[in-house]
Amino acid sequence: MSDRPFDLLSLGELLLRLSPAGVERLVRGDSFQKQVGGAELNVAVGAALLGLHTGVVTQLPSHDMGNFVKNKVRSYGISDDFFVYDHSSDARLGLYYYEYGAHPRKPKVIYDRKNSSFYSISVDSFPEDMYRAATCFHTTGITLALCENTRKTAIDMIRRFKATGTIISFDVNFRGNLWTGEEARECIEQILPYVDIFFCSEDTARLTFRKTGTAREMMKSFTEEYPISIVASTQRVVHSPKSHTFGSVIYDAARDEYYEEEPYRNIDVVDRIGSGDAYIAGALYGLLSSGGDCMKAVRYGNAASALKNTIPGDLPTSDLEEMNMIIREHNQKGPQSEMSR
Repeated sequence: MSDRPFDLLSLGELLLRLSPAGVERLVRGDSFQKQVGGAELNVAVGAALLGLHTGVVTQLPSHDMGNFVKNKVRSYGISDDFFVYDHSSDARLGLYYYEYGAHPRKPKVIYDRKNSSFYSISVDSFPEDMYRAATCFHTTGITLALCENTRKTAIDMIRRFKATGTIISFDVNFRGNLWTGEEARECIEQILPYVDIFFCSEDTARLTFRKTGTAREMMKSFTEEYPISIVASTQRVVHSPKSHTFGSVIYDAARDEYYEEEPYRNIDVVDRIGSGDAYIAGALYGLLSSGGDCMKAVRYGNAASALKNTIPGDLPTSDLEEMNMIIREHNQKGPQSEMSR
C-alpha cells in the first residue's frame, strides 16, 4: 500500500438497473426492481468490501435519481469526492433493463443510456490533485465506447494518472452493442502503452485483437508488444444460465510466470451480472494489498467472481471474512459443513 489517500479510483458511468421479479419477462412484467450498477462501480464496491479505500470518478444528474445513486454508493463506503453533477434541464441517469434467463432462454440486457449526464463528463470538472490521490486508477472499454467525449476524457485521465506514477488498470470489457471489434482494437491500442494491469478474456484477445495461439501465448504477447506488467484472463464455462464454471490465469511479465488454480465448478448462478467486475475487484485487492502477489490475485479474483454469481443485483456483498472462508473451503479436501453456523 502507498501513502496516497485512495488505494483505487475508478472512472465510469453509474446506471440504474430495472429488472422484473424472478424470471418474469420484460415484455410481460408489470413492475421492476430498482438497483444501481455499472462496471467500474462494481469494481470499486468489491474492492472496498475487502478493505481497500476506493472512490468513483463520474458525473451524475443533479436531481432525485442522481441522489438515489449517490446515497447507494455512500452506503457501501465508497467515496463520492470525485462526483460532479449535471445541472442542465435535460440531465438524465443512464439505465438498463435486465431479464433473468432460464435454460434454454438466455438472460437479456436492453440499454437506455445514450446522452446521459455521464456523456458530457470533462477533465476540467476535476481538481488537479485527483491525479496524485490514488495508488491505482481503473477504467474499462465500456467508458471508451460510449461516445467520443467519454473516450477523450478517459484517455486524458489515463495519461494524467500515469504521469504521476499511478498504477493503471484496464479491463477491455468488450460490448458488441457499443462498438465494433475493429473500433475497440484501434482505440484500446492507443492506451496500452500506459497500462500496467490488463484484463482481457481469451475470446476478446482472439476476436478483437486478432491474437492467435494458446491463451497463455496470447497473454504473453501483450506484454511483449506493450510495457504491461500483468495480464489476467478469465475462463468461464456456461453449462446453463444457472450453472457455470469459473477460473482464470494471470501472467506476470517480470517473472515470466503464469498463475492459476482449480476453477470453481458448477456455480449455482443467481445473477451473473457484475461477476467479471467482482473478479477484477478481487484480483486488484490481491495485487494492491500484497505488493503484486499474482497467486493471491488469482485466489481472491476467482472467489469474488464465484460468490458474486450467487448474489442478485450488480453489486457484490462479500467481505474479507466470507471471502477467506470460501477460499479455504475451495482448497480443502474432504468433508465440509453444509451451513455456516
